This record gives sequence, C-alpha cells and structure tokens, in this order.
Amino acid sequence: MLANLIEFATTHYVLSGMFVTLLALLIFTEARKGGASLSCRELTALVNSEQGVVLDIRAQKDFSAGHIVGALHIPLEKITARMTELEKYKAKTVIVVDAMGQHSGSVCRDLKKAGFNAAKLAGGVASWRGDNLPLVK
Repeated sequence: MLANLIEFATTHYVLSGMFVTLLALLIFTEARKGGASLSCRELTALVNSEQGVVLDIRAQKDFSAGHIVGALHIPLEKITARMTELEKYKAKTVIVVDAMGQHSGSVCRDLKKAGFNAAKLAGGVASWRGDNLPLVK
C-alpha cells in the first residue's frame, strides 16, 4: 500500500504537490477563521485577572446541568439577536464555550466582525471536565 502511494506521488508529482499545497492552505484557513484557541489554564488566567469573560453558547438544559463559574449564557441560536448584551465586555476577551468546541469558532468569527476580542476554549466544556475543573449548577 505504501509502495503504491510512493509510486503514485513520484509519477504524478505535480498533482501530489498541488494536493499537499491545498491541504496546507485549508488547514491554515480553518485554524485562523475561528479565533485563538485557549487551554483551560489560559481561560482561568484571563478570567482571574479580569481580562476575560466566559460566554457559554450551549442549550439552556446543558447550561443548567453545569457551567463554568461566572459564565454568561446566550444559546447559539440567539447569539446574533442578543449580541448587544455583550457590548459592556468589549474591553475584555470574550471566551466562547460550547460542548466540545464544534460551534465556538463560528461564534468567535462573528464576534470579531462585530469588534470584539474573541477566543474559544479548545475542546469546550468536555475539555474542562476532562481536566477535572469545577462546574456549577
């Protein structure tokens, strides 16, 4: 199998080179569009220094089951309509948190377009739980 791949790559070097280039550009573009990814430690440091605020975009049921202390709650489907509620936090980094990090990038992009400094928690609440950090109800 590997021999076939190497043979294909050497026979069709232009096609293989274009594939690698396009793959690298796709990875680069996807990584940039959602804003910075923060670790749990970085999130904690920003919030403790009062330079960041946590925005939880999960559904009400999930938020009520457990959320990061002090987190604001605006469900994903209501974020556009309720973005004005975040105006008082423009001087801080708005750290977007969802279940596993799958939707926070698009919300960060929208917040950045609106003039906010936004970042996302890498891995969402799942990574927070994975690090055995506390959630409140």
